[in-house]
Amino acid sequence: MPNINILTVDDSVSMRLLLRAALTKEGHQINEAEDGVAAAEWLEHHQPDLVITDINMPRMDGFGLIEHIRAQPRFRDMPILVLTTESTAEKKARARAAGATGWIVKPFDPDQLNSVIRRVAH
Repeated sequence: MPNINILTVDDSVSMRLLLRAALTKEGHQINEAEDGVAAAEWLEHHQPDLVITDINMPRMDGFGLIEHIRAQPRFRDMPILVLTTESTAEKKARARAAGATGWIVKPFDPDQLNSVIRRVAH
């Protein structure tokens, strides 16, 4: 599989480190943002292949970030995965309605995460 450029968005430093370890091991290029505002600013000048975002973050949560990304035509087809401790049907439906491609519950299994990435990244 070709190297995938991934933006991970999570306010937890330890979660960003876990994601970096799991994803770089597969050869992916990782960029990181600590919340939705930082991610939105980074996305103004970059075009990743995939975004993985948490839901509960300060300044701009994952729902707001997904809506922000989907409002831009150049990101219309980019996969967005939600990686969160949340697992309610209501939150999943809200993320899907905002434009999320998939949902993974923390703690994540690195092999499962990479399998999902292979399925959604083109």
